[in-house]
Amino acid sequence: MKEDYGVHAMYLKALSDETRLKIFDMLSNGELCACDILEEFNITQPTLSYHMKILSESGLVDSRRDGVWMKYSINRKNLEALKQLFDNIGLNMDNTSSHL
Repeated sequence: MKEDYGVHAMYLKALSDETRLKIFDMLSNGELCACDILEEFNITQPTLSYHMKILSESGLVDSRRDGVWMKYSINRKNLEALKQLFDNIGLNMDNTSSHL
């Protein structure tokens, strides 16, 4: 299967910010309301919206409206694709080191 490195690069760019990486980690425990995420940071709501837009547009995070709030969760399919890339890199490294 051919890798789509452009998509993987987009995932990694989205996670390359400390705040977004922490948000992504928080979401690993399940869906969260923007209000719950906001409580963990010393940032404004517009700044949180900016970070969530990047995570959502990358495809790593799904969003849904619940009343006045947005709820966010990890897109498991796209996370699995990113994990598979690193698994394949690890397998390639294992194969390379056995030839040394």
